[in-house]
Amino acid sequence: MNGDPVSPSPATHVTLLTQIECGLCEQAKDVLNRVLRDHRLTVREIDLASPEGTALAVRHGVLFAPGVLINGHPFSHGRLSERKLRRHLERTTSAATTGRAQWP
Repeated sequence: MNGDPVSPSPATHVTLLTQIECGLCEQAKDVLNRVLRDHRLTVREIDLASPEGTALAVRHGVLFAPGVLINGHPFSHGRLSERKLRRHLERTTSAATTGRAQWP
């Protein structure tokens, strides 16, 4: 060991595209709140009906809410699987520490 402090892995940026009266959007928020306990995430919620939300949805092929982008890449739309999200975050976190990036 060279004595350098270990820097934490950078936060993963999550964009959540939502709409009003969306049960699956609430479920996605619950999943993200649970995952936040174990992973460094920054979460930004954007209304799918806003100009920015519509542009992101068109650009990334989000067919319906909720849409989830991770570090600017499409991850899912519809029901967010906590298991799939955790696996993805664990895989990308371990890849970052070994220097090998993986997507998705």
